[in-house]
Amino acid sequence: MNEQASFKSESVEGVLYLIPTPIGNLEDMTFRAVRMLKEVDLIAAEDTRQTMKLCRHFEIDTSLVSYHEHNKRKSGESLIGQIKAGKDIALVSDAGMPAISDPGQDLVQLAIKEGIKVISLPGANAALTSLIASGLSTEHFEFIGFLPRQNKQRLQFLEQIKQTRATLLFYESPHRLKEALEAMYKVLGNRQITISRELTKKFEEYQRGTIEQAIDWCETGTVKGEFCLVVEGSHGQEEEDQWWETLTTVQHVNHYVELGMQSKEAIKQVAKERHVQKRIVYADYHQD
Repeated sequence: MNEQASFKSESVEGVLYLIPTPIGNLEDMTFRAVRMLKEVDLIAAEDTRQTMKLCRHFEIDTSLVSYHEHNKRKSGESLIGQIKAGKDIALVSDAGMPAISDPGQDLVQLAIKEGIKVISLPGANAALTSLIASGLSTEHFEFIGFLPRQNKQRLQFLEQIKQTRATLLFYESPHRLKEALEAMYKVLGNRQITISRELTKKFEEYQRGTIEQAIDWCETGTVKGEFCLVVEGSHGQEEEDQWWETLTTVQHVNHYVELGMQSKEAIKQVAKERHVQKRIVYADYHQD
C-alpha cells in the first residue's frame, strides 16, 4: 500500500487539490474552497472563462491555466512537472466535483503514479443532490453518468446494468433526454424515476413518477438545462423472468436483435428465458 499523509509537510513537492465548485448557486461554495483557491499557486480549470467568473465573485486573483479533454495529455504533463517543482495546484471543473464525468480523473491518476499528494475537498455534487431528494432508495446506489450517444450502444449498455439492484444515477443533456428515457423504458421497464434539472438555481425542478410518465412529460415540460436522472433499481430475478410475458416469441427475439445480438444468439437467449427448445423458437421466428 502507498500511504499518503495528507498534511505532513516533509516533502518539497507541491500538492494537487481537487476543489468542488457550485453547480448553480454560488452560496454553495465553501469557506475552505475559497481559501484554498486563493492560496494555491495555480488553478487548472476545464473552462477558464467560466472559472474566471467564479474567481471574480470571490475576489480570487490566482492565475488560471486550461485543462480539459482536448489538451489533457500535454497540459497534464506540464501540471505534474510544476507540482514536482514545488507548486500547489487546484483542479476545478465548470461545476461540481472535479474528476466526476470529467477529464480530471486522468490528472489524478497521473499524480498518484508520480507519488504526488492528492487532497480532495468536499462540496457540491449534482448526482448526490438529486438522489437524496428523489425519494428512491439511498441504501445502495450506482453512479452511471452519461449513457452512450448512439442508440444501439445505449440499449446494449442498459441491458448490461438492468439487473442492478442499486438505485441508478445518470446525467443527461436536454437534446438526448427523451431518447434516453425511451431506451430505459424499453430495456429497464416502467420503473420509478426522479428527474431533476437546474439544481440549486432559480428554476430548479423535480419530476417524480414512472419512466412512462417521464417520456410524456418531455412533450409538455421544460426540457432545458442539465439533467440528473435517478432510476429505481431492479427487484431481482423474478422481475427479469416476467418482463417478456406480454411479447410474442418473434417480438421477444426482435428485442434482442435490436440490442445488437445476431439472430442466432437472440434465439438462444429467448429459448433459455422461455424454457423451450431452440428449434421451437427458431421455427416460430423464421415462420413469421
